[in-house]
Amino acid sequence: MSESERAASRTAVLVCQGRAAADGRFATDRFGDPVAVRLLRAEEREAVDEVRAGTPPEGWRARMAYESVRACAEVVVPRTVAIDDAVRARVTGQLVILGAGLDTRAWRLTELAETDVWEVDHPASQRDKRARLAEAAPEVTARSVRFTPVDFATDDLGAALDAAGHDPARPTVWLWEGVVPYLTRDQVRATLSALAARTAPGSTLVLNYQAPSVKAAAGRLLARLLGSAVTAGEPWRSLWRPRRMASLLAEYGFHVTSDDSLFTLAVSLYSPAGGHTSLRSGRVAVAESG
Repeated sequence: MSESERAASRTAVLVCQGRAAADGRFATDRFGDPVAVRLLRAEEREAVDEVRAGTPPEGWRARMAYESVRACAEVVVPRTVAIDDAVRARVTGQLVILGAGLDTRAWRLTELAETDVWEVDHPASQRDKRARLAEAAPEVTARSVRFTPVDFATDDLGAALDAAGHDPARPTVWLWEGVVPYLTRDQVRATLSALAARTAPGSTLVLNYQAPSVKAAAGRLLARLLGSAVTAGEPWRSLWRPRRMASLLAEYGFHVTSDDSLFTLAVSLYSPAGGHTSLRSGRVAVAESG
């Protein structure tokens, strides 16, 4: 495996697998992602096909991969619906996706036809995605997609967006999904500072983050100890309670208008019985500038 492949996010692949496994199966009137499966390689589709068929494989490692995709499918449906709704309601002509991974919105949301989309991600993950897109060749539904390589730990986000043509004088929808837990608190603050410097009045931040959870932390630790976690090399580094997150965003000029747990969102979609731990600790917040 090349260095770029080793550095590319495995979490991004798992999330894409989850969306592919859920497509056409859950909340079908609100959720759909037919592009996701096209971005997966043959070996990555195996667990997706097993989850969709409801046929767990033999062997504990294969079973753990199956359960990871199954649980991810449960999580991504309410998360995706909440974020899609927020993006559709606030289309401004500029959408910046921070830590885009294998996001498919620029290839499936027709509401983005008059919107330029900036996909910001680690260079290695972005190379991996562009290779997958070249193979799958899905049709772009956004006005344009501008790939913007940034290492959030070391690079200047503002300079990268300037070079990619983002206009800080115009309103922007900022989408930050599935990234915050993997950053330190200082890195989260640095990113918000860069956003605040480029946020015009009328802009919106749609944010997905994780609240502290003993069960979720124990589950991730156990998976790492067993060597069965696809994302074992990508630990969570910061967790936030809703009140603390609202206070943090306010420091950078964003006022939270909604902040819901994925469990609450899931119940509104299909009333799940029980629910995976990540549904209870995962959250989607929407904050307006000014």
